Amino acid sequence: MNGEDETAAAHGGVLVELPLADAAPDFNLEKAVCSHGLFMMAPNQWYPHSKTLKRPLRLNLAGDETSSLMVHVSHPTHSAHALHLRVFGTRALSPQQQQSLLNQVRRMLRLSDQENRKVVDFQKVHEKAKETGFGRVFRSPTLFEDIIKCMLLCNCQWSRTLSMAQSLCELQSELQNPLPNTSNITAPKSPKTEVNLFAPKTPARKESNKKSRLEVDYCASTTIANFPSPSELANLEVEFLAKRCNLGYRASRVINLARGVIDGGIKLTEIEFACERDTLSNLSDYDKLAEKLRVIDGFGPFTCANVLMCIGYYHVIPTDSETIRHLKQVHAKTSTKKTIERDLDDIYGKYAPFQFLAYWSEVWRFYEEWFGNLSKMPRSSYKLITAANMRPKKASGSKRTKVPLEDGSTKKRRLNS
Repeated sequence: MNGEDETAAAHGGVLVELPLADAAPDFNLEKAVCSHGLFMMAPNQWYPHSKTLKRPLRLNLAGDETSSLMVHVSHPTHSAHALHLRVFGTRALSPQQQQSLLNQVRRMLRLSDQENRKVVDFQKVHEKAKETGFGRVFRSPTLFEDIIKCMLLCNCQWSRTLSMAQSLCELQSELQNPLPNTSNITAPKSPKTEVNLFAPKTPARKESNKKSRLEVDYCASTTIANFPSPSELANLEVEFLAKRCNLGYRASRVINLARGVIDGGIKLTEIEFACERDTLSNLSDYDKLAEKLRVIDGFGPFTCANVLMCIGYYHVIPTDSETIRHLKQVHAKTSTKKTIERDLDDIYGKYAPFQFLAYWSEVWRFYEEWFGNLSKMPRSSYKLITAANMRPKKASGSKRTKVPLEDGSTKKRRLNS
């Protein structure tokens, strides 16, 4: 028994190996995890010193969604061909439970055979990505969690996105361990959700940037809970969820999605299964899937494109103000909503069907030029990664500050005063 096995055993943990197969020669856990802002959102926790991803995972996605255990994912030097999953809170796992955990980690790290082929093919047309090891974009263990988090990215600052995700995880813990006098959390639900519950609605106006009293720092809670499942969200009252997690207008959209999944009106498994075929030769399926997603309340073009990227389609780049800012700062392109698609095609079209991967590798590299290695950034500093903190230095009225890194070093960046 090696040191890691002894540690797991001492804490009542079970060690499960995830073979890397064809991905083994070039796989880098740090790069696979720290590749998208989703890794910064609760309940994910990245530990730079040990290069370990820690978060709760459900034991059975197909049945009981309430039983979760803390899982530590690492890639020990003595295990080049397999990742180690240390599962705490149990002394034994059934084969079905092990498979459920392995499938969730495979999804997060994009370790399917299809995704492995995409990494190889992308790096063939993008030499810089091959040099830096970029090719996998981190995602959640389930499509449901990805969708909710994509909703949280819209029309608000990054610090609030982080706060809302954290609050949803704290709520999940409260739902599993209810306190007295919480009968107002849930509301009676009709036997069947009405169809118009998922009809497209006009996007809500952009919300105020004022910080709510409910908005908390990502690290404020010492309790690590899982992201809520559809069954845990479906019976909540909209008003309660909006207030408890500071979701605003998103609360109704989150609950509508959860109810649609539970009632069978929204078939996420079918949507994801459609992408398990070779997306490189079935790009026409993208439009069909986009049509299915756009009937869900809250699915505009940006959210839809982000979700389909999470599923595995990389030929469409989600566009918002951040995209326009990046093209202006990096490519000197003064893009507008009318010209952005053409401008993106001019720059990244040569990487088809991996335009998003080419774009995102550039965006991520740009972030790290400003803030340093994001994998070493402490969680308390994640909220600093905003467009306002990446403005070019002006002749006056600006100053330089330092962002602390986990290893004790600092990275200078400019802050406008």
